[in-house]
Amino acid sequence: MAALSEGLVYLDEHLLVLDKPAGLLAVPGRGPDKQDCAIARAQRLWPDALVVHRLDMATSGLLLMARSAEMQRRLGLAFEQRQVGKRYVAVVAGALRNTTDAAGWDMVDLPIGADWLARPLQRVDHAGGRPSRTRWRALAYDAASDSTRVELEPLTGRSHQLRVHMQALGHPIVGDPLYASPAIEARAPRLLLHAAGLQLMHPATRQPLVLQSAVPF
Repeated sequence: MAALSEGLVYLDEHLLVLDKPAGLLAVPGRGPDKQDCAIARAQRLWPDALVVHRLDMATSGLLLMARSAEMQRRLGLAFEQRQVGKRYVAVVAGALRNTTDAAGWDMVDLPIGADWLARPLQRVDHAGGRPSRTRWRALAYDAASDSTRVELEPLTGRSHQLRVHMQALGHPIVGDPLYASPAIEARAPRLLLHAAGLQLMHPATRQPLVLQSAVPF
C-alpha cells in the first residue's frame, strides 16, 4: 500500500493518476491468485477509483483512473475519440533508425488481431486485423548492448500494440517474454516499456493536463 501511495502522480476530486510498477496487473485477472492489481490497491485508498484504461502487467508507468461514473464516462470517451496523448519509452533490440519524418517520427501502420493458436498473443493480421497505428522515433543507439531507446506514440489502442509493432519492424522490445526471442528477453529482468507521458483536457475543469513519469531504465 505504501508503494502505491508513493506512486501517486496526480490527485483531485475527479481523477487520479498512478505510476504503476512493472509486474502489477492493472485490473483483476482470472483466478484468486490474480486479484491483486492496481485498481484494487487504489480502491483501498480511494474507494471511488474507477478504471479508465489499462496497461499490460509487464509495462510500467502512468495509469489514469476516474473518481466517479461521470468522469469515467468522459475520460473513456476522450480515449475513444483519441483526445488523450500517450507517450511511451522503450528499449528495442538492434539499431533502429528513423527514415521518413523530418521531425524524427516514423509510422507503423499494420493491422493487429488475436493469434488464436497462441493466446494471449496478438499478431499482424492483414486479413482480419483491426487498423493499428504507432508513431515512433529513435532517441539513442547503444552499441555496447546493440539496442535503441525509442519514443512511441500509439494512435490506436490495440492489445499489445507497441510490442507487436516493434516486433514487426524486426526490433522487439528488450525483456519481452511474449514477442522477443529468449536471448533478447534475457537481456533485461523486465519488459523495457514505460508509459512516460499523458496529455489530456481535464474532464471537469477543461484545463490542459500534462503528466510525466521518469523512465526507470
